Amino acid sequence: MLLSMTGFGDVRRQDGRRHIAVEVRTVNNRFLKCSIRLPDSYASFESEIEKLVRATISRGTVNVSIRVERHGDAGRFQIDHAVLSAYVEQAQAAGETLGLAPTALDAFLTLPGVVAERGTDDDAVADWPVVESAVGEALRILQTFRRSEGAAMADELRANLGTIESEVDAIAELAPGVVREFRDRLRERVAELIGETDATVSDADLIREVSLYADRVDINEEITRLRSHIGQFRGFLDDPQSQGRKLDFLTQELNREVNTIGSKANNVAIAHRVVEMKAAVEKIREILQNIE
Repeated sequence: MLLSMTGFGDVRRQDGRRHIAVEVRTVNNRFLKCSIRLPDSYASFESEIEKLVRATISRGTVNVSIRVERHGDAGRFQIDHAVLSAYVEQAQAAGETLGLAPTALDAFLTLPGVVAERGTDDDAVADWPVVESAVGEALRILQTFRRSEGAAMADELRANLGTIESEVDAIAELAPGVVREFRDRLRERVAELIGETDATVSDADLIREVSLYADRVDINEEITRLRSHIGQFRGFLDDPQSQGRKLDFLTQELNREVNTIGSKANNVAIAHRVVEMKAAVEKIREILQNIE
């Protein structure tokens, strides 16, 4: 089973006292990075929320946003006059220096620390069970989305593996002919070169040259390893856990064997097959960038 690193889950909870909204978004990242936004009075629960995230997600950037609104409590937010005054004084000084007009008051209200929520620890403790439940449900929704996306990407990966496998089978059939072609060309070339001389070349000499060439272009080991990697890749696709890191490593091994086959097999038909395999490996690499 594969899990996409991109997903979204949101939950809304409302009763007579409060409205709680939780959103969880994930995007690509080689490592796990968790960013949590929540009201100041709930800051003490940030570590608990991160534990919930880490229990569900192992890789990617996770953005968690939590909003809590209480009904009939318009005075819950207040302006910090000391912070606001400091901003205004600095802005006025900068305006005089630069010759700029004063800025309207509403522009300062969005600056950090100007408007604060007057929450209490008791409110946060009372709300925590509901917030925790909402975060858990949002993560479950996120996981459903990620599994669905992961299943679609697994199908694409299997299709590209099938392309590589079919090309390997074709190359395995072509490989023996490479040595035969070299032997025939060598024999014809030698005959042309010594045709008008008294020199002779023994069959043993020809066999020795052909044998040396056969060793240089032998790709049987690469074909065997490539087939083994393909089988292992399919096994990871069927693993109950998402194995993005292991698949990344296997893709590097696939690419290495394909490149070696291309460099060793001195044959046009095989070169064309190698190009198709390289294209499939590159598609696999792109897909895996979004797999946990």
